[in-house]
Amino acid sequence: MTSADVTSKPTDNILSSLPAGAADPCVHCGFCLPTCASYRVLGSEMDSPRGRIHILKAIENGELEIDATVTGHFDTCLGCFACVSACPSGVRYDQLIEATRPKLNQTGLRAPCQNLFRQLLLLILPYPQRLRTVLQSLRIYAGSPLQNLIRRYELINLLGPQLKAMEALLPELSPSSFRDEHKVLNPANVPRRGRVGLVLGCVQRCFDPGVNQATLEVLKANGFEVVVPSDQGCCGAVTHHQGQLKQTHDFAEKLVRSFALAIGPGRPGGNEPLEAVLVTASGCGHTMKAYDALLDGSSNFGVPVMDVHEFLIERGLSKTFLGSLQPMLHPDGKPASIDAPLAVTYHDACHMIHGQGITSQPRQLLQTIPHLFLREATEANLCCGSAGIYNLVQPEEAAELGRIKVAELRKTSAELIASANIGCSLQLRRHLDGDVAVAHPMEILACSAGLHQSPSIQKSLRITKVAGEGDNRQLLPPAIG
Repeated sequence: MTSADVTSKPTDNILSSLPAGAADPCVHCGFCLPTCASYRVLGSEMDSPRGRIHILKAIENGELEIDATVTGHFDTCLGCFACVSACPSGVRYDQLIEATRPKLNQTGLRAPCQNLFRQLLLLILPYPQRLRTVLQSLRIYAGSPLQNLIRRYELINLLGPQLKAMEALLPELSPSSFRDEHKVLNPANVPRRGRVGLVLGCVQRCFDPGVNQATLEVLKANGFEVVVPSDQGCCGAVTHHQGQLKQTHDFAEKLVRSFALAIGPGRPGGNEPLEAVLVTASGCGHTMKAYDALLDGSSNFGVPVMDVHEFLIERGLSKTFLGSLQPMLHPDGKPASIDAPLAVTYHDACHMIHGQGITSQPRQLLQTIPHLFLREATEANLCCGSAGIYNLVQPEEAAELGRIKVAELRKTSAELIASANIGCSLQLRRHLDGDVAVAHPMEILACSAGLHQSPSIQKSLRITKVAGEGDNRQLLPPAIG
């Protein structure tokens, strides 16, 4: 990835690719300000949607040019789109920031060290094998007493804020983090109701591989045959959110091609077409649902891209699966009951709630678990500060947002937090510091159904194994003595 990804000049009209007057509906009412994450922590008008729209209008009128200062104000934007949901005038700030970001990648607008760091991240994170190569050297360190010692005495501060942020997000790495263990064709466990594809994600398969396994098990248990192309790569979300259009286009084309090559006569994914391609990470889903525009009308999947939660709610959970769901355990090892339900808070990822309009479906799925009670955070729509690579390139602002978000989540007294985006999960775990487990809704469902045990859930809720079968199945706490 180089600056060649963007061929336009910084002085080009940013809004030229958008409908005329795209920024005009803004009446400067200020409704966006309390919802804006960057304004929340910086308190600067120019670091708010209203201020950035003012900058864009000045550029469009020839009163201002993009320089380092302007770039800095746009770099503080997390792209959470909370302002889009809040705006009473219908300003499409999401379109404005998407049109602006490619212009910010020009040489000279950021310090050389900032450009280099961004380029290194985008040369590693979207490539699972490259990321795994880097993580191999950290495999012994992650989750070790040495890591605990370095964190306790803040020795990582000596390496600077960016590397400190990277180290803080590093989870304990399991053997599954270093290899994809899924078959290309995964038959349904019960009479088949449909056939879908599953996108693994580049960062998720390395840092939280249990999410994909749990999703597979839940889908199969609900009668869906799942195709998982073995050579699938990044969907392009991480580069899309940074305005790297060429790299994003290449990723999107390759992902579509990997599914096309897996399906057909004599191919490993079987002959029949898919009815949907499913995504488990909200950032990926937001970008993939824009493939028609990103690929300029060229070949797409040919079937809908759907978040796994919206798909399961649309198709419905099977009676057999619903009957297999059992109460989960409290952290003290006691099973949840009608008198003492398990308190869970669902974290709304920005690209889920604002980017895709998905809010009720994950909650509906979680509420199918017996004696699970959802507690809502007061500021459920506040960004946690992850935002792709934002918590690495803007570590101070991201850390403050992480602290604010976790403080809100703690107020719910939840025993378990559900998060449907890998970046959010890593960010929340960092700031929760192990006090409360964070797990994907698919992991929670799979755990309740006895299909798959998430390490984070096992550790927090003290589950050691599943005993019994059918109606007699139960989650067991660890033995005492």
